Order: sequence, then structure tokens, then C-alpha cells
Amino acid sequence: MTDDVASPAGRAASPAADRVLLARVVDETLSVTECSALVASRASGAVVTFEGVVRDHDEGRGVTALHYEAHPNATDVIREVALSIAAAHPEVRVAVEHRYGDLEIGDVALACAVSSAHRAEAFAACAALVDEVKARVPIWKRQEFADGSDEWTASLG
Repeated sequence: MTDDVASPAGRAASPAADRVLLARVVDETLSVTECSALVASRASGAVVTFEGVVRDHDEGRGVTALHYEAHPNATDVIREVALSIAAAHPEVRVAVEHRYGDLEIGDVALACAVSSAHRAEAFAACAALVDEVKARVPIWKRQEFADGSDEWTASLG
């Protein structure tokens, strides 16, 4: 576990930038366990995690593989998203990463963890983080379907 960051009653929380412990877009295996370990502290009463996993279907079609393409500024944008979540939730610590490249069914495409003294804030911040990553980070995916076809879609939105 890391040092305490969540502020006890009567003390101001640390700046948002100090509470974003990881924010990146990478071409390597992701670990929600590592994200969770980064945000955990002695003051954390809750650590909420999310793994976005490549599934074997989409809208009734069988999916066999995925390829994610990231814009060169995707890491900058995911950091901006994490900072905005930390600013909106001054008691949380945040770790988030999104993968690009070739992924298979079952691979983790998005991993994140949010900690807070209380579960309600951790759940709210984690949900907002996932929604904002999907809405703002410039990443596109190509799904390969069981029928041999493929399709590019924006992860945005």
C-alpha cells in the first residue's frame, strides 16, 4: 500500500495531479490488480475497480478478435480525463490505462481503479471515469467477426 492521501476531516485534499497515479494508453497487457495497488492507501475504505474485457459478441454477431488504434495524443487525453475526475471528486485517487494493438477474446482493454475513504464516492468516480474515457479518449477499434467480416468503430461515445 502507498502512503495516505485521502484527507482526514479538517485537512484539505491534495491537488488532483497528486492523486492521479497512472493514466496511460499502452500496447501491453493491463492489470486491474496493479491499478488497485497504486491507489490503495491506509485511508482508503473503498477501492473500486473496472476491467473492460474483450467479449465474443457484439449486437448478436460473433466477435473473434479486436484491434485498437490510438491517436498519438491518446495518453494526454486519458490523463486529462483522470485529472478531471480527481478534481470533481477531491477525496479519490485514480489509476487508469487503456490498451491498443491486437487483442483477443478475454483480454483487458481498459483497466482502472479508484480509491476513497467511502464507497459511494469511489463507485461514483469510477463510473464517471469509465464513461469519460469512452467519451473522450481518441481510440478506435476494428472488430473481426465470425463470418469473416470486420468493422471499424470509434470507442468514443
